[in-house]
Amino acid sequence: VQLQASGGGLVQAGDSLRLSCAASERTFSSNAMGWFRQAPGKEREFVSAITRSGSSTYYSDSVKGRFTISRDNAQNTVYLQMNSLKPEDTAVYYCAATWGIPTAPHYDYWGQGTQVTVSS
Repeated sequence: VQLQASGGGLVQAGDSLRLSCAASERTFSSNAMGWFRQAPGKEREFVSAITRSGSSTYYSDSVKGRFTISRDNAQNTVYLQMNSLKPEDTAVYYCAATWGIPTAPHYDYWGQGTQVTVSS
């Protein structure tokens, strides 16, 4: 499975961005999907995940209420709508796919990352 993330950019605090992640395989609907991020000098951290059908979603406490994950299985794409962005959201954002459950510690496939920079 190849994943292509896009939609990052430079925004001001309080702005919104929508990240997209397109998958190469028609088996996309068989994968739970997640978004992770890594800020400079920090470890990669979980941001959000969604089940295969999209019926359940998960968020880290730091983004809950501001970010929304969704997916379109017909388009093989997962989205991350990010609202009320804060400078501490600055990071490279990665999408990932897993054959397991969305909260699993191990994801099987990773995209290349897209940079999100939030200025104060």
